[in-house]
Amino acid sequence: MFDLFRFFGKGESKSKDIAKERLKLVLIHDRTNISPKYLDMIKDDVIKVISNYIEIDEKGMDIRLSRIPQKGDTYSTALVANIPIKKVKKLGPNKG
Repeated sequence: MFDLFRFFGKGESKSKDIAKERLKLVLIHDRTNISPKYLDMIKDDVIKVISNYIEIDEKGMDIRLSRIPQKGDTYSTALVANIPIKKVKKLGPNKG
């Protein structure tokens, strides 16, 4: 038999997890004092530099701040980039 309450309960759990992750990101941004606008500026600069060497999928690109567990109960903040590569550009004769 289909349990309607269990079905809706799963959605609540997912929503709760999503909200929890969003809160973590807000706290990370707050603690590092990096605004979303500043993070967008970093992303733009990364795109400019990498595009000199590699053709990338900018729409699939994901750059974010993340918490990395350290020894004990401490964490550090890391800039994590997931950049889909379409193809590597060939270097010209003067570029190595």
